[in-house]
Amino acid sequence: MSKRTNRRDFLRKSALAGSGLVIITSGCARLASEPAPAPRKISPNEKVNIACIGCGGKGAGEVDDAARFGNLVAMCDVDENRARKKFEEFPDVPKFKDFRVMLEKMDKQIDAVTISTPDHIHAPAAMMAMQMGKHVFVQKPMTHTVHEARLLTETARKYKVATQMGNQGTASDGLRRGVEALWSGVIGDVTELHVWTNRPIWPQGQRALDERKKLANEPKPEGLDWDLWLGPAPKRPYNKVYVPFNWRGWYDWGTGAFGDMACHILNMMFMGLKLGYPTSIEGQVPELKEEVYPDWSIVKYEFPAREGMPPVKFTWYDGGKKPPEELFHGEKPGQGGALAVGTKGSMYQRGDYGDTWMLLPRKDFEGFDYKAELKKLPKSPGHFQEWVEACKGGRPALSNFDYAGFLTEVVVLGCIAQRLPGRKIEWDGPKMRAKNCPEAAALIRKEYPKGWYIS
Repeated sequence: MSKRTNRRDFLRKSALAGSGLVIITSGCARLASEPAPAPRKISPNEKVNIACIGCGGKGAGEVDDAARFGNLVAMCDVDENRARKKFEEFPDVPKFKDFRVMLEKMDKQIDAVTISTPDHIHAPAAMMAMQMGKHVFVQKPMTHTVHEARLLTETARKYKVATQMGNQGTASDGLRRGVEALWSGVIGDVTELHVWTNRPIWPQGQRALDERKKLANEPKPEGLDWDLWLGPAPKRPYNKVYVPFNWRGWYDWGTGAFGDMACHILNMMFMGLKLGYPTSIEGQVPELKEEVYPDWSIVKYEFPAREGMPPVKFTWYDGGKKPPEELFHGEKPGQGGALAVGTKGSMYQRGDYGDTWMLLPRKDFEGFDYKAELKKLPKSPGHFQEWVEACKGGRPALSNFDYAGFLTEVVVLGCIAQRLPGRKIEWDGPKMRAKNCPEAAALIRKEYPKGWYIS
């Protein structure tokens, strides 16, 4: 029996109501055992009423998509400065700072939400929205922790909502052709996988700590609600080094270079190689810091045989580290990409999104049709549009939480290995347990303070 089948069976048997999940918001508490509110039925000719949580930076694109493909009915951002441009562009749309207040106040007017916030807010916002019967689009990585990814996957299934994670390359024909090529066995049995990125392009390691010290006396800007920005994270004073972008390198809010980029770069290979739960993970870093991810890392996974495919050793590289050049058959490895090594050849994914790739060595694959019509995967109308159509009862988006939750679990496992370097962690996927490393438990599943959610 395959690992993927084991996972499906496990999740199906994991009744969410039995977890005692509670959402605690500013005005109500809902037990998971209460009847689930059904999403509003939306006809193909109607528009989906969409609220956006996070409207600056990456969230600005979600605001535009919500207005283009649906009805933009509410906007929420803890930072008025960051969101000002979009707030002014849609002056008649109600504005909020606290997504919990927005969801409670506008419950009946909202069909779906987008979530473009720091990683630590993804799960609380998505969980509350889904428990209210709202469809959810959340940026990558889907969650901050392994446990959150599992919980969101189960919750989406329980409440029968349409979901999508923002790994936009999933919608490209190029990625889908690459997946089908791997499924066809064009490069034979794949036994090695290498994935790398030039990130971090923000401060991590000692540099982040030094910059925080240098900026310690900078005042908090007007319009930023720092307490709401922190949300369920531990309380600490504002520092300019954290926002609006460099939070990614800090344990409390982000997932570092691995969490930021692997949901993009690993995506095609993860799908094409049908990767299940790894049996082990091991991290290497230059120096361990208490609060921040490292300047660079190399993380090694071992995956067992699954669905007729042999075991795979997967290595992740960031901070400028790359696979050995001799694996590329004369090609030059770019700043980010992926390389699958098979018994008949290799597949080299150039770039982050999986839309561009080649088979190596080139001479062995002359005449290969890189633009062949898709046979097993459907063409996409566009990443956001897929989700909107799913909200109306159409086909689930390809990166829905059943898939994206599993991918996220595997990715954020790598973040745990970065924080516990030098340990070969033996992983029990269905039980979310590091069998030989009890100190990982607090990183797999974190505690939430009162006012947010617990499980």
